[in-house]
Order: sequence, then structure tokens, then C-alpha cells
Amino acid sequence: MSARDQLLVVIDPVARRTDGESVRIAKDVLGAGAAVRICLPDGPEDFTKALARRGARRLVVVGDDRALLRAVGSLHRERELAGCGLSVVPVGAARTLALARALGVPAGAVAAARAVLEGAERRLDLLVDDSDGVVLGDLRIPPVAGAGADLGRPAEAPAAAGVSVSGVGAGGGGEGHAWLRSCQSFVRTLAARPSRAGAGAQGPARLRVEADGVTLVDLDEPVEDVRVSEVYGGLAQVEVRRAGPGPGSGAAAVRVRARTVTVSGPDFRYRADAAVAGPVRRRTWTVRPLAWGLTLPR
Repeated sequence: MSARDQLLVVIDPVARRTDGESVRIAKDVLGAGAAVRICLPDGPEDFTKALARRGARRLVVVGDDRALLRAVGSLHRERELAGCGLSVVPVGAARTLALARALGVPAGAVAAARAVLEGAERRLDLLVDDSDGVVLGDLRIPPVAGAGADLGRPAEAPAAAGVSVSGVGAGGGGEGHAWLRSCQSFVRTLAARPSRAGAGAQGPARLRVEADGVTLVDLDEPVEDVRVSEVYGGLAQVEVRRAGPGPGSGAAAVRVRARTVTVSGPDFRYRADAAVAGPVRRRTWTVRPLAWGLTLPR
């Protein structure tokens, strides 16, 4: 039996909890067409260990975009990504599967599992930063609140506190208790505090943005948004929007294609795919052509 017909199927724990029926369907379809070894990791550490034990088997990840990113990131850090073809069966809430869809992976457990068995590997470019982080989709600076659906987004303060502001001190003479008034004030403070993911989107930033060594914007010119996307052909699309004097009055965006992008300046955060990282003062991203392989329909 060839290595192509032997699969290591790593099923992310979130997928098992979110949609057990789709997981079962994927296992049945894959098992009907290949020799399958199932791995059920309990968390990120077990997930990474499972990848290391794949041997000559083809790797199939069953899970959402975070599981895909975890697999690519782990294989990249171990310097095994170039020689490890990867297949994905997207399972999870619809909002957590946008990246897989954008890469061309079929929606639905049956179609995706059949693509694993009948598809072909397509080599794709990869955006890698100088701290060994990887980006498969979009990079945004400052991070846009709500981008990437709910993947990795911190909970809003009122929900985390588990207390309704309007309910505290309502009825029953609660207004007279000092401790209730203190609690009410504390919860209002939490409700007014912005989430960390959205903190970078409060206003223009002072950044120096360089593309292949050419400065697109410098620290004396505030910017509203920096976006790096559409990585293919060994280059990435870099878009910088300068901040204007008033809402909606910013200058036209600067757009170039480049192999390397360097951003520097005061502490800034960025959103790479689903995760917010930073703060950092300098970061360089480089396109690595055809750095990884993903099985897609023929």
C-alpha cells in the first residue's frame, strides 16, 4: 500500500465538541477509501505531538481554521512543512471556516473528505515573520475588532463578569446597600473598557511601512490601516491607508506588491489570520514561495 493510501487523521477536540456528526461522516468516508489511523488529541500539546508521530502517513486535519493554522505553524517551526503534504476536512461553526474556504477546501464533510482521497496537492506561498509566525490569509495593522469571526477574540467584559448592570440594585431595597452600589460601579467600569482585540482600532497609528526596502509611509504620517494579503507568485499585496483630517477623508490607499514587508514604530498590535499578536516595535514578514502543500479538488 502506498503512502498516499495511508492517512493519519488528527481530529481537533473543538471539532469533536462542536459537530460530532460531521466528524463521524469524515471518518467513515476517509476509512472507506484509505488505511486510516485516528488520533484524538486532548489539546494543543497533544495535537503537536500527533503531527510529529505521523511517519510516512499523509496528514489530515479535521477541524476549523485554528486547527489548520496550528498544524501549519507547528510543521513550519519543526522545519517539516515543505515535505509534508497537508489535507483538511473543515468542521466547526461556519464563521470559523472562512480561511479554509478561501484556500479552496470544499465545504461539507463529505466533499472535503472526498477531496482528500481524490484531490491533488497544490503548492502555496506562505507569509512568515521574523519570530517564526505564519500567516495563511490576511494580516491587518491595527487589528480590526471582530475580524476573524470569534476566533481567539477575548470575551466582552460584561459577559466575563457574569453580571447584568441593569439588574444590580433593582427592587427588593437593594439600592440602599453600599456593597451593591460598589458592585454596580465596578461592572459599569468593566463594560466601558474596550476589549484587547479592538484596542488597536481606536485611531490612526504612527508607523513606518517598508516594502522590499522602499518606505511607503513614515512615522510623521499617521495611517489608518495596513493590510497584507493575496500572497501568490512569490509576492504579497501590501495596502496602506493614510489617515485624513476627518472621518472618511483619508488619502487614496497606496498599493504595491512585495516580497518583504517591514513595519516599525511605537508599540503596535497586529492581527494575523485569527489571532492578535504584539505589542511589538518592529516586525518583518517575508513571502516564501511554494512553501507548503494543501490537497485540493482536481
